[in-house]
Amino acid sequence: MSVKQAVAARFQEICAERSIKPNELANRAGVTPSSVYSMLDPNRKEVTINLIKKLCDGLDMTLGEFFSTQAFDELEQEIK
Repeated sequence: MSVKQAVAARFQEICAERSIKPNELANRAGVTPSSVYSMLDPNRKEVTINLIKKLCDGLDMTLGEFFSTQAFDELEQEIK
């Protein structure tokens, strides 16, 4: 799993737990719905930390809380 895939999966997990749809997440975070859908799109390769921070703010959670999961701990090293 790539970092981008892990980020998208984490946001999907949180939104499912809180019954939040992508458009609502965008509204809460003050970003466009297209930004959220782009982040969730598996064909997109990158997501910025600025967008992650805004989405976390919209979910009222810290970056530490967002990244504190087993999925991020198990990511393979990017430099080989």
